[in-house]
Amino acid sequence: MSNKHLGSTLDEFLHEEGIYEAAKTEAAIRVISWQIAEEMRKKGITKLEMAALMNTSRTQVDRIIKAKGNVTIETLQRAAALVGRELRLELV
Repeated sequence: MSNKHLGSTLDEFLHEEGIYEAAKTEAAIRVISWQIAEEMRKKGITKLEMAALMNTSRTQVDRIIKAKGNVTIETLQRAAALVGRELRLELV
């Protein structure tokens, strides 16, 4: 029994499975969320402090940091600004 994906790239595999765009979106959100968490750590901002700055709950900050649920671009942009960073999106 041969593996039809043997020798293919990850991108090819994801395209064949029909999940390329979803996987790419998920990866981008996870990277941005990780970067926000790292900036919070560097600046000594706790989840509770971040929640207060964002006028939201600590649970929502957890969702942002763990990239769980439906995190909007606007929410990521606000969080990035609060840790002194800028979120940039572009078409390439």
